[in-house]
Amino acid sequence: MGKQDLSYHVAIAGTGSIAKVCAALLYSRGHKPVLWSPTGTGAKSFKEDAGEDGLLCSKGAVNENFALEVLSDVPTVINCADAILIAVPAYGHKAVFDAIAPHVTNNQTIIISSHASFGALYISQLLTHRGIQANIIAWGTTIVSGSSNSPANVMVNTIRDQVDIATVPQSTAERGKALCTSLFGDNFVIRDGLIAISLSNLNPQNHLGIALCNLTRMERGEVWAQSQNVTPTVGRLLEALDKERLAIAAAVGVQVRTIFEHFHLSFHIKKDSIANMNQAIFDNGSSAFGPKTTDSRYVLEDVPFGLVPTAMLGQLVGKPAVLHEAGIVLMGGLYGRDFMQENDLIQALNLDEMSLAELKDFAKTSVFTSGK
Repeated sequence: MGKQDLSYHVAIAGTGSIAKVCAALLYSRGHKPVLWSPTGTGAKSFKEDAGEDGLLCSKGAVNENFALEVLSDVPTVINCADAILIAVPAYGHKAVFDAIAPHVTNNQTIIISSHASFGALYISQLLTHRGIQANIIAWGTTIVSGSSNSPANVMVNTIRDQVDIATVPQSTAERGKALCTSLFGDNFVIRDGLIAISLSNLNPQNHLGIALCNLTRMERGEVWAQSQNVTPTVGRLLEALDKERLAIAAAVGVQVRTIFEHFHLSFHIKKDSIANMNQAIFDNGSSAFGPKTTDSRYVLEDVPFGLVPTAMLGQLVGKPAVLHEAGIVLMGGLYGRDFMQENDLIQALNLDEMSLAELKDFAKTSVFTSGK
């Protein structure tokens, strides 16, 4: 990872582990990251842990110790940024988009890491109402995976070899890829629009299988290695969920990677059964720990904002994702919640009322014209 000749100021919305490992990667490449804490809680805890120097300590795939600013004021953070990286759970995307939209300008770029529930269309609509045409880039997954054992210390588990991206509007894809490459490295592949990206994020389906089959571990607060517990039975479930997603993508007419390609490119291991690939991840020491609480994004983010839109697309193209749909219902029963109703982005965009043709056109141009 070499330093870049051109340094960018990047505002990162979020103070969780992904936000911080992204900041570490950006710093290692010669850029200037600053974190924005939407609630202010993250800024306070970081300052308490980091001390006067405000040092973030990153280990693993990125080894850096550097002073990191963590701010709570939206205009201060956004106004000095060349790019804005959204690195909060999907259930916080709409609130973050609402907060930053009044301050974004034409010469800025918004990167959504990772994209969920057509949120790029929502922020695009907010900016269009102001007459702003900022470039919007949607990632199918994060560029890094990592974890944090304290607010000022992070572990970068891996830098992904390949991240699928699309832009809004779709015509700016090459420009978007060039910026992502300058910021993070030559790790980006342009996919055929926002629907492809929405079907490229494998976290919801994978996390469903992992959480559903290890829920009592989460509920009891146990310490457990995630990859070690993707056993053959869990692996078969993940592979079956993947077949549903791939069938939907084929019906829409877009190309997405398989679950086998995802693990191969993310963790640098050879292709095999999903159980065997996860065992290899555990054996080489790259496995993260599973959630130690049921209050986890594996369910609260990935079910309403990942599984629900995939199931919606399945119904639109006549390829019902029965395992995805069953997962939504099962998790709703386990949690005593109606996850179908918790997706505020789908509701704000009225996506459930669109035909496939309307959704395709909207995703391509970010301009919705009803054919009804």
